[in-house]
Amino acid sequence: MTQKLAIDGGPRAVPENAIKPWPPIDDTDREALLRVFDNQILCGAGGPETVALQKEWAEYIGRKHCLATNSGTAALHMSLAAAGIGPGDEVIVPAYTFLASASCVLHANAIPVFVDIDERTYTIDPRLIEEKITERTKAIIPVHLHGLPADMDEIMAIARKHNLIVIEDACQAHGATYKGKKVGSIGDFAAFSLNSSKNLCGAEGGFFMTDNDYWAMRGDMLRMFGDEIDDETKLRVYNASILGFMYRMQEFTAAFTRAQLKRLDANNAIRQRNCEYLTEILKEYEWVTTPYVPPDRTHVYWMYVVRFDPKKAGVNLSPREFRIALEKALHMEGVGVGQWQIMPVPAQDLFQTKMGYGSRGCPWTCHFYSKEITYRGEDYPVASRLCEDYTVIVGTNPPNGTELLDMYAEAFRKVFKNLDVVVKHKDDPIVAHYRGSIFMAA
Repeated sequence: MTQKLAIDGGPRAVPENAIKPWPPIDDTDREALLRVFDNQILCGAGGPETVALQKEWAEYIGRKHCLATNSGTAALHMSLAAAGIGPGDEVIVPAYTFLASASCVLHANAIPVFVDIDERTYTIDPRLIEEKITERTKAIIPVHLHGLPADMDEIMAIARKHNLIVIEDACQAHGATYKGKKVGSIGDFAAFSLNSSKNLCGAEGGFFMTDNDYWAMRGDMLRMFGDEIDDETKLRVYNASILGFMYRMQEFTAAFTRAQLKRLDANNAIRQRNCEYLTEILKEYEWVTTPYVPPDRTHVYWMYVVRFDPKKAGVNLSPREFRIALEKALHMEGVGVGQWQIMPVPAQDLFQTKMGYGSRGCPWTCHFYSKEITYRGEDYPVASRLCEDYTVIVGTNPPNGTELLDMYAEAFRKVFKNLDVVVKHKDDPIVAHYRGSIFMAA
């Protein structure tokens, strides 16, 4: 006899606090932070931990230049600015991603132009890119979403054909590979994030990467107020020759990231095993879509995303209603579920109001840009459908393992065999979302 669902008054399948948080922290991390105190250097682009981290990450990815930054967003903005992209320029961005993939374009006073995503990978659909290219287009920002690489061969071919810059947004895909190459090593630039939820954790921080010496020099100036560096002494001369920012990394972040980097591949392998195990659990339910991984790339599962089809499940609800009902029931069983992006980026208020800088609509109203552009979420049907029916299942990160996933399996069996009860509770006032504490975030 099937156990009574937790949402209907039964016991939880997954005990409270069964999900262990990310990242795992041990004595090597503590020793790394103590090393900063011993060095008595807390900040600065030339700090020993920062310099060492840049070298180690460049070697790991296989790129000539790496600059440590205070965020992945900063690294994206630096890439655009280093390439000289600015007012009047257009940059192609996927319609489904984190806001920073598009807001970095606005920070450069350029215009984001959105492209819908692929139905299976959820990364930018290369078949739709060329129709969005105009005489103003200067760059493409493919996003390696959820830990899965975008279709880089097709994207690079389009970019070379039209003389466009490619900036890889690899903020969610540390260690993922595309045809044997690490993501971040393929485009003209790459940006990574070190936010606490990411596969490589620094609490906050990021990396700007390129093989081009001039762009690297520009990036170094951009992350430090635009100041020039003396060629002989390598010291700042406190003479800003370009408009820059304060995008440097701190030494504590660099030291912690270095310690975490030593375990990145091992931790990714655990994620991959956990997610493959979870896929095996869920494959018996034909109305559940699990992550698709093309055979020419690897997925490092920053997020494990599933979709629910009410028609295949025989449930008379809309995809959104069905997904929310299932999230509530699974949440009550103790399964970590919830969405991270609830709408396509162009549907967000920022792109609807186009208030821009100083409430005057710049860069859209800038005299360098004479076109009228309208953003509508419904113009990106694949991204819109994804937002209706997907949820993230959290807890696939180490140190979690099959013990937790077996408890999840029991929760799935309970909930999925009692969809009539799930539907009955679809309007219950339950907020079904994973806690930030799972990623040691407030």
